[in-house]
Amino acid sequence: MIKAKAFLFLSLIPILAFAQKKDALSYFISKDSLVGVKNQKGEIIIPAQFINLTGLKNGEIIEDGSHTIFFDGSLADRDKIEKNSWGVVFDRKGNLLYQPYSYDNGADYFSEGVRRLVKNGKVGFADRNGKVVIEAKHDFVSPFNYGYAEFCDGCDWEKTNEEHRSIVGGQWGIMNVKGQTVQPVAKPSEKDVEIEGKYYSNPFQYNKKEKSILQFFEKQKKKLADLYYVNFYNKMSENEKKLFFEIVERPKENFPYYQVNTYNYRKKELDMLYRFKFLVSEDGKTFYAIEDYNNKKIPFENWLKEEIKSAEDFQKEHPDNPNKLIN
Repeated sequence: MIKAKAFLFLSLIPILAFAQKKDALSYFISKDSLVGVKNQKGEIIIPAQFINLTGLKNGEIIEDGSHTIFFDGSLADRDKIEKNSWGVVFDRKGNLLYQPYSYDNGADYFSEGVRRLVKNGKVGFADRNGKVVIEAKHDFVSPFNYGYAEFCDGCDWEKTNEEHRSIVGGQWGIMNVKGQTVQPVAKPSEKDVEIEGKYYSNPFQYNKKEKSILQFFEKQKKKLADLYYVNFYNKMSENEKKLFFEIVERPKENFPYYQVNTYNYRKKELDMLYRFKFLVSEDGKTFYAIEDYNNKKIPFENWLKEEIKSAEDFQKEHPDNPNKLIN
């Protein structure tokens, strides 16, 4: 009986392997040099409609682990391009999910687990799985920082020079991660966050496991602060070097981690992309640093050794640096 079960299991391996591969997707290039997506059977999942700005190859496989498909380029049909957008995001079945907001000559970055999208000229937010979590209803919204985002209605872009624009006019407000408009507190405490001269309630609450995760970083915050500020030109006080660590994203489908961001003494993100941002396993026991904007991770201890070496090398080359790392 045991041998029969073993044989049955082994005989299923090719079937399972085939089942896993049958959803493999790849890019294809049309006769007019536009890009689309086909499945393994050659069936068109996403019609060829994108200008190939990134050098995609015909037959190039789309990563299996990717739960969305992002075209980092323009739609050939200009009428379908949302104003102030960059690229298009689909699910793996070919359903259009959203068009990311255009920022820094590309698609908007993920900030605190979401990034901006554009629909009918308005700005909203989508999560890593492509789900719209805040509907597009404002003329402009900033990225989230410390649980809040600034928005405006009736505002517009004004060109300041050849490369930069600024938002002018309109009525401004502050939203929370649910997209709800919030009001400043009358009597702020040190736990609250200052935005444009007003204070808003600390948005973060944690359970026991999450507090334990943050304690890991709290125990090392003096060293982490010294590492981050080692190459700053001006001498900084201990208060100015104070860091805050907050969990900005929790485990979800296709993302089995807690993400911890680091903020300065004014509760502003230390880095918009990935520096001093961390991932923690769902059980709260394994810690990583994020190494690039694609969320590539490196074990925390390895990252820490690299940061210390880099800081020590900097101090050797610049012995007069005002913010010393004492390891």
